[in-house]
Amino acid sequence: MSWVEAGGERCGEPAGDPEPDGGRWPLSAAGLNPKERWLWYEQLWSDVCMLGDRYRLAVRSGWWRDHVQVEALAALAAWVERYDSGEWDDPPGKLALLYDLERVAALLRDGSEPFHPDRDRPGFARDLIDLECQPPAHRGPDA
Repeated sequence: MSWVEAGGERCGEPAGDPEPDGGRWPLSAAGLNPKERWLWYEQLWSDVCMLGDRYRLAVRSGWWRDHVQVEALAALAAWVERYDSGEWDDPPGKLALLYDLERVAALLRDGSEPFHPDRDRPGFARDLIDLECQPPAHRGPDA
């Protein structure tokens, strides 16, 4: 899971600060301060949208409420990002990622409704507030 500073579209890049110390965000939001947790989940939201489209993952509504699904999606996003960035150039490893999509999909089966970003966004934001995440201050167009 890697971040680029940008304006926050629903399934685009999150609005917010880049990664701390220029490195990667952790694979879990545990231990992050409330603002960083919000940004972490925003990036994961963006990653989940990309993963669902790119790999036809059957992500379910409310995935962010299930700790196992959150961890699986964060790990998969980080794995994909390493190949996409060119950090890893390992064809057998990329094939392993593709073969493991079926196993990841098995972790994502809990839930009755398919994930739909427009419909699920308000519930996601409410749940982040319930998790004591803090949204970043509004940033103007010149920020």
